[in-house]
Amino acid sequence: MTGLEPLIARHPFFADLPPRYLELVTGCASNHVLEQGRMLFREGEPADQFFLLREGRVALEINVPQRGAVVFETIDENDVLGWSWLAPPYRWSFDARAVTRLHYLAFDATCLRAKMAADHELGYALMQRFMPVLIARMQAARVRMLDLFGDIPPTRQGRG
Repeated sequence: MTGLEPLIARHPFFADLPPRYLELVTGCASNHVLEQGRMLFREGEPADQFFLLREGRVALEINVPQRGAVVFETIDENDVLGWSWLAPPYRWSFDARAVTRLHYLAFDATCLRAKMAADHELGYALMQRFMPVLIARMQAARVRMLDLFGDIPPTRQGRG
């Protein structure tokens, strides 16, 4: 293994990924550092990457009217961030801000989608990894929303 492949192979998200797939995903990867407070991406921007966090922490934020930016989850090192690249319209649905200095690997979505289309077994292996992350993040966001908005009285539906 050379270059980024050992970093990718050690990351928990790609644990036990067969070597032939590891080589394919490495071809779409690049290594980065982002300073504390900087934005990794913003809501509405093209979701053209996903990220493996190596060191640091990222806050996921949504803009709530009359409240501003609200953190609904934090993502730590050894985690994966981003699934919006998997399905059209390929746009981020929230903001991501570096809480600390961030070391991460970015994967080019166009490159990876092309490799997944050419090798459906690779696509299936990646989807098996992303689906549990997606479900866990959605459940965490739901719980956080209940915490944030649980004190709002229900609307009167069907009256009027």
